[in-house]
Amino acid sequence: MNKRLSRTDYLFAIMFIFMLVLALGTFFFGLRMGQERATTKYEDLLFKKNEVANGYSAYHQQYLVSYYHTIYQPYREFHKKWFEKINELEQNRSADGALILKELSKLAKEKYDELSNKTMPDSSPLLQEAQQNYAKSLKLFNEALNSLTARANGMPGSELVKLMDKDVYLSEAQQFSLNSQKNYYESIIKWNEADNPQLKKVDLTKSLLLTDWGTLSLNVKNEYIAQALLTGKSFTPFTPQDLSVRIDEIIASGQAKKMNLTEVQQVISVLLATEAVRTGDFIRNKAKFYPNEILPQLPFFSSQN
Repeated sequence: MNKRLSRTDYLFAIMFIFMLVLALGTFFFGLRMGQERATTKYEDLLFKKNEVANGYSAYHQQYLVSYYHTIYQPYREFHKKWFEKINELEQNRSADGALILKELSKLAKEKYDELSNKTMPDSSPLLQEAQQNYAKSLKLFNEALNSLTARANGMPGSELVKLMDKDVYLSEAQQFSLNSQKNYYESIIKWNEADNPQLKKVDLTKSLLLTDWGTLSLNVKNEYIAQALLTGKSFTPFTPQDLSVRIDEIIASGQAKKMNLTEVQQVISVLLATEAVRTGDFIRNKAKFYPNEILPQLPFFSSQN
């Protein structure tokens, strides 16, 4: 005669199944974490092995390229989206501000997770610092945008942008981004110096005459611009080389002389105030102004990024 299962038996069976599912879930989660850690460790070891085997300098082009694809480009995706959405808010009063902030916050979190799993070689501290600064930037963007979302409901786009401009955490996030940009362009200078120890440089913290600017290589100009943007807290959609070429255009056309501009910072101020720099300006004018420049083989020097 079949004996019917009691309530206790059913409860025991359910608990057994639950514990089995939990154990399997824990196993696969641990397996995935182990794989991710092993991958990160392997990448770091591979960097070091290649460095020893090939005699790479601390800022060999391979490291600059690796940083570009694994760190710079993912951040740039958020960077581009940020300015697209800010423009949407400024142009469209009926834009759903809360939804836009949620989208930006989510993207910042995704890119933060992506960057945090990558490594740069110990021999390249500037690239390590650049990665850390971008990670800090994305983390702050995510947290600040999350906190502003509730206040964005029903707020006109232009008013929301003003609110965002005053947010200290968003300002700090932008400053970390500018720091990272400066780190990367300084790394390019280190790469350049490996082949040209006599590379002419300037004091980045002092004003620079336009006559001295004209004697500099593009790499040094770009580093100067990256420092100027950092000092001026100018978070922009374009790259330092886009601004560098616009300065050279103004000098070459005689406009700087007509406006009695004698220092680089004066030209920068005019260009930023008039919004006269666009993403892609460098690529459009590279052949004209920099046909013989020695540049690392990075995508943003050869195509519009």
